[in-house]
Amino acid sequence: MPKPKQIYLSALNYAALNTQSQAGREVGCKEVYQDIEEFEKRCQQTLKTDRPVLAVNSGTAAIHLGLLLAGITAGDHVICQSMTFVASVNPVLYIGAIPVFVDSERQTWNMDPERLEEAFLDLVRNDKRPKAIILTSIYGMPYDYGRIFAFAKANNLTIIDDSAEALGSSYKDLSNGTLGDFGIISFNNNKIISTTGGGLLICPDAASYERGKFLATQAKENEPFYQHKEIGFNYRMGHLNAMMGLSQIPLLSERITMRKQMHNFYQDSFQPISGISVHTAPDDDFKSNYWLSAILVDPSEAGGVTKEDLRLALEAEDIESRPIWKPMHLQPLYSTYAYYGGTVCEELFEKGLCLPSGSNVTAIDRKRIELAIKNVLKY
Repeated sequence: MPKPKQIYLSALNYAALNTQSQAGREVGCKEVYQDIEEFEKRCQQTLKTDRPVLAVNSGTAAIHLGLLLAGITAGDHVICQSMTFVASVNPVLYIGAIPVFVDSERQTWNMDPERLEEAFLDLVRNDKRPKAIILTSIYGMPYDYGRIFAFAKANNLTIIDDSAEALGSSYKDLSNGTLGDFGIISFNNNKIISTTGGGLLICPDAASYERGKFLATQAKENEPFYQHKEIGFNYRMGHLNAMMGLSQIPLLSERITMRKQMHNFYQDSFQPISGISVHTAPDDDFKSNYWLSAILVDPSEAGGVTKEDLRLALEAEDIESRPIWKPMHLQPLYSTYAYYGGTVCEELFEKGLCLPSGSNVTAIDRKRIELAIKNVLKY
């Protein structure tokens, strides 16, 4: 009997990709940029926004540009969510700014508004007034935008909306990526739609877009020859990446439906089991794309089974799962930076596990996942 195929956490899915016939056509720079600009226009429509969007080569590049356009410079303090992927925070160090980490709240797993206020007031008291906040919608779950936005605006804080994982998510019908002064989307290999590598910077106005594009194309001056007065970056999205993105955008709605079906599958599978909870939107204001479905495993209620027991049992069946993000304040790289909060994100990390969530997981795959879960949890 042949070995079953491996089930991945979030596998590449390039169904309906139709760039081969175009990829070999002869193009000049003008035609190249037309494809990129068309991709930007389609992304703008998808996000239901009039704000200009800039296609770049990664979500990390988009965060870096967003910080620069927000006027963040060396020595400035930037408040960051501790529970996030490291790429959300590294651009702060690129600039020489100082990250300040804040704990999560238990409902969305995102930044706790009360801890944010605590951090801000303490920094102000110590003459370290922060200039910006980077807010992450972890695994596609929107953060508590209503409370945080009001506080940020009252205190003149720039919001960087890191929705790298949250294309298609929304808060009260406001699209993720448009929730801040600058927004971020990622099109990395494992995202719901992918350009193999790519990102999007949602800008507040045309001037920011033009400045961002200038910096993303090596800060080349508008001359017939190559002239540069300041340092730029090689951050612009590539032509073929944009073409791939154009073929993927029509599939977004279908892909999100499939991710939500996987989330519902896990809710049904774990419903009869004590000690297992599925990361779920707190109410109808929060509409997650459920990029990755995640669970918390409490050994004290799950018969002594830990998240690692479950991970290893799945791995033995060639089914990929992965611990949720390790909080930044626990990372060796960031352990010396300030942290405000309790132990919420630490507890989430201790118990949290991401499960296969790809939009190409089949019914047969689900049966295998369900059987592997039943075998270890014995229900």
